[in-house]
Amino acid sequence: MKTQWIVVANASQARFFKQDSASGPLIAVTSMAHPASRLKGSELANDRPGHEATDNSPGGNRFEPRSDPRRREHRRFAREVADRLDDALGAGEFSSLWICASDPFLGELKPELSEAVRHRLERTTDSDFTSLDIGEIERRLQQLQ
Repeated sequence: MKTQWIVVANASQARFFKQDSASGPLIAVTSMAHPASRLKGSELANDRPGHEATDNSPGGNRFEPRSDPRRREHRRFAREVADRLDDALGAGEFSSLWICASDPFLGELKPELSEAVRHRLERTTDSDFTSLDIGEIERRLQQLQ
């Protein structure tokens, strides 16, 4: 078996592991954090939604932002993770990939992956293992195989 990378991620952190054989231990490669993903939308955007009175009525119209500030941060972090995977693939650090990510973040990450990384992607799992220690991650991954 060639080197497989396992990425365990959610919208605020990603942990990268490698495994040199199917029964081999997980080896921590690196990790990434994106604390802005944990902030409230009001802390990310410094402005309230706009208001405008269109006639003489006492009510007004409210303009919503085109995208939620938190979703923007999630997409930004997904792009960073995808770039890291692309760099690692270019350097020959892995030949196959398994991504275990929280359900909403997995949907943000997959479209950001390059075509080359998508060809190496063997498995995805919509589970958030980021808070688990490495032994528990190994056990859960064994159960999923």
